[in-house]
Amino acid sequence: MHVVEAFLNTLDERTFSRHGEAHAPTDELTSEAALAHWLARHGLAPEGVRPSAAHLAAARELRAALRRSLAEPVTTPLAFPLRLVPDGEGGLRVAAEPVAPGVDALLDLVVAAVGDGRWRRVRLCAAPDCRWAFYDTSRNGGGRWCSMAVCGNRTKTKAYRQRRTG
Repeated sequence: MHVVEAFLNTLDERTFSRHGEAHAPTDELTSEAALAHWLARHGLAPEGVRPSAAHLAAARELRAALRRSLAEPVTTPLAFPLRLVPDGEGGLRVAAEPVAPGVDALLDLVVAAVGDGRWRRVRLCAAPDCRWAFYDTSRNGGGRWCSMAVCGNRTKTKAYRQRRTG
């Protein structure tokens, strides 16, 4: 699940300030070379794989679709075709149609996480100036913030101050 979180967070939308330092939003997937480096760093493609512009577009489209699915109820299916394949134990598993070197392995990880229920615990931080993806490890699965010490504290402090002045 860590790789899926890391992939979702290649788009960092955080804009808040912490300890006087403003956080600037970034996007790690800005070029084919950046995608190749990210895939190799996470063991999804061998070093030297050269994704094309179409592969980069597919990776960015997958990331956007997954982030949308976390932010709002899914009303349209992902643009990535899925199929049933034998799992080697006499059963079937869902797999994605080939998209791009490295992106295929990532998509397979997402499909596996959906299939075994782990995807239900992936969240986007509820703080509107954060939106960091995280895996909810709370007992009841109701985690709202990527970090209680940062986003949770800021949100609760803001609500407290509003109650005190209102």
